[in-house]
Amino acid sequence: MGIFDKGVQKTKRSFFERISRAVVGKSKVDEDTLDAIEEALIATDMGVDTTLKIIDNLEERVQKDKYVSFDELVDLLHDEIGKLLEVSGDGTPADFDSMPFDFSKKPYVIMVVGVNGVGKTTTIGKLAARLRASGKKVILGAADTFRAAAVDQLTIWAERAGVDIVRQGMGADPASVAYDTVKSAVAKDADVVLIDTAGRLHNRIDLMNELTKIRNVMRKVIPDAPHEVLLVLDGSTGQNAFQQAREFSRATEVTSLAVTKLDGTAKGGVVIGIVDQFRIPVKFVGIGEGVDDLKVFDKGEFVNSLFSKEDLQ
Repeated sequence: MGIFDKGVQKTKRSFFERISRAVVGKSKVDEDTLDAIEEALIATDMGVDTTLKIIDNLEERVQKDKYVSFDELVDLLHDEIGKLLEVSGDGTPADFDSMPFDFSKKPYVIMVVGVNGVGKTTTIGKLAARLRASGKKVILGAADTFRAAAVDQLTIWAERAGVDIVRQGMGADPASVAYDTVKSAVAKDADVVLIDTAGRLHNRIDLMNELTKIRNVMRKVIPDAPHEVLLVLDGSTGQNAFQQAREFSRATEVTSLAVTKLDGTAKGGVVIGIVDQFRIPVKFVGIGEGVDDLKVFDKGEFVNSLFSKEDLQ
């Protein structure tokens, strides 16, 4: 079983069942077939714009090459979706167990953003555990100071992962926590800093101001910090994930994505749609509750898992 098979099982089953119904008993790909494929793609929450792009390309290739069989159609879809996931800066490592970060920058500062409830703090904890296991010295910054639960949860993860954490009282200035964290990281010769931030979207101006302030105070210690702004999205929320990607991209310079809860949804197409629409690479996907279920994203493995026909006959 491939590394992403568990994560895309529900999406794959829903997708293939719809396409199979579209082509059964047909000797050629016609308008009805393309309409059914369009519906199947939209049902995965790939988004209308991305779906139409795929359908247009598919229509053009079918007319040119006269592909008719189910297997050939699937191969075409595989190719088209693979192209959409090609985005500069995806940083997929050659060694799948390594991490897609530039560790020549030390400490490497990652600011993690996302709304409450998407698995942001859990993702930070899992990432910290994985980095620690690979021999990196990691420090967490609990800058989501508006929720006591967020600080407590991050503290539990820090203990579980065996890494240091910088925290202040609830309601403390998030920028102050971020400043203390990067200062501590420099003093302790840490390799990686992970800064948790508040997940509120009620006012874009407030969000923008807060993230800008955090960025500015960190740069007093490390001039090019943060090196990464990682947006965490819940893959099961479909179109809400698109909206969150849009809002956070306006509020700050998001450089990469982590998509959680892929294993629990038939709407895994959201990964493809968001990469296509925002041109931001996915670096991690969450495909389960365990600490090892945060996987480094490999676009080739992901597309192959989505289109493998195992367990579908």
